[in-house]
Amino acid sequence: MTRRVAVIGAGCSGLACIKCCLDEGLVPVCFESSADIGGLWRYKEKPEPGRTNIYRSLICNSSKEMLSYSDFPPPAEFPNNMHHSQLLQYLQLYVEHFDLLQHIQFQTTVSCVKQGPVFSRSGQWVVETEKKGSGKESHIFDAVMVCTGHYTQPHLPLKDFPGISTFAGKYFHSWEYGFAEDLQGKRIVVVGIGNSGGDIAADSSRVAEQVYLSTRRGAWVVSRIGDDGLPADFMQGARLSMLVQRYLPSWADKCTAQTVNQHLNHRLYGLLPSHGFSKQIPVVNDDLPGRIISGRVVVKPNVKEFRGSSVVFEDGTVVDKVDVVVFATGYNYDFPFLPSSLKAKAGYRMSLYKHVFPPSLECPTLAVIGFIHGLGAIIPLAEMQARWATRVFQGLQKLPPQKRMLLDIEKETREMHQRFACSKRNPLQVEYIPYMDDLARQVGVLPNFLGLLLRDPRLGLSVLLGPCTPYQYRLRGPGRWEGARQAILTQWERVTRPFKTRPVPEARASAAPLLLTVSCAALLLAAVYSQRKTPAILPDPAAVLNRLCSLSGIVWRMRPCLKLQ
Repeated sequence: MTRRVAVIGAGCSGLACIKCCLDEGLVPVCFESSADIGGLWRYKEKPEPGRTNIYRSLICNSSKEMLSYSDFPPPAEFPNNMHHSQLLQYLQLYVEHFDLLQHIQFQTTVSCVKQGPVFSRSGQWVVETEKKGSGKESHIFDAVMVCTGHYTQPHLPLKDFPGISTFAGKYFHSWEYGFAEDLQGKRIVVVGIGNSGGDIAADSSRVAEQVYLSTRRGAWVVSRIGDDGLPADFMQGARLSMLVQRYLPSWADKCTAQTVNQHLNHRLYGLLPSHGFSKQIPVVNDDLPGRIISGRVVVKPNVKEFRGSSVVFEDGTVVDKVDVVVFATGYNYDFPFLPSSLKAKAGYRMSLYKHVFPPSLECPTLAVIGFIHGLGAIIPLAEMQARWATRVFQGLQKLPPQKRMLLDIEKETREMHQRFACSKRNPLQVEYIPYMDDLARQVGVLPNFLGLLLRDPRLGLSVLLGPCTPYQYRLRGPGRWEGARQAILTQWERVTRPFKTRPVPEARASAAPLLLTVSCAALLLAAVYSQRKTPAILPDPAAVLNRLCSLSGIVWRMRPCLKLQ
């Protein structure tokens, strides 16, 4: 019998769910409360309550190859770090290519999701919806995929700021920020230095009289631009980096901090955080250092209190005649349409097995997709979750018993709190590649690294030593895509294409002497993956991994010899 699946939300996660349902022979019905696809990535001139919002100047932190769907490479001519309008265009191309639009009901809000009659036997759900201009409806579905994200409910902790009621100017949450023009000539205080706070401070400083950026703990600030001017995440997003982080976390953290500080001295700029580099997602901002060095943005400590139009900081300094305060203080998360029994907490996070399935359900027919945070793009993470969830819905894969899932959640939460700086505003974080690989094992699509090196050395080297792009998870197993190999071997070409707007002669240096080194390193890395533990041949792993860290750059320079274009 054909199983119907309700997909709640038509953002990037919801679109992945529709596609994955179709791949597994399920019938998706997507409910989207707005008038179009895109979710977070659809810019609105006026913020709409209960929906995500972005500002006009927003640029993607992840480069296009790292954020793509695994079977749909972005157009070569698209810039590497896309403006939000171009990412929306990519989503539209994805919808058109796979003919997903017919499965979406727009301007339809889901008001309630509850278990159907005899749930323990049927696993069915009652989904109540309300379409704009029509009445309420009730539907029966065999499964539900929740894809509403967590940037819809701004957190505005005014009680933490004494005297805010006396503030004579205007204050609002970063969720309301759209563009800088309204702040022409103003004196602005931005509270909070996450990615939104950094962006808004830099953006508004172009028109403001002065911007002050207040931060309680500081933050690591990194660029989108890496070695040779290429996308940083593309150059650094290799499995080598993951191995360093896994086996030598303290050493890797120290090395990364030193490298970042060589580009931008965080202590000198007043940005130095109280946590290590890998403890929290860094602020990705190319403009902020320039705005600080030019004096257009002044970094300040936490706000102590407000006194009329003056802002007093914890170091005793005072800024007078403040016109606007922007609170970039994060978001609350909730799924108001879900039963309270499914919203149990484990630490600060929701209690979800592998961040997807509520362990308390007798039938695993509800999945939360895209409610995840890691140093990597959301699209590949959500897509991998959706691939796994749809196979569970179809009964092709089984979940462990409830007791084992609860123990796993408890262990994972404990390790996550030790590894990362989690809080109410940052409830969860995962290591990107290990999490992707873990789900890939569940689905049966983790690449066979040794097999690739033996059967297809060119592809094997690209997978092991190059960036961990999503296409790697389409080389084998369920959902295998014939175009995956070609997508991997041409990814460098798509990265360099947007730069080629003026003909310049290229110097081709021979990389033949390095080929043996790279091949040996690839075999070593493949052995590590096969054993899933540090092999005995690493008497000094720090020294070896220090050498391996440079190999992503080597692969880039070896492209002509390896024919990676």
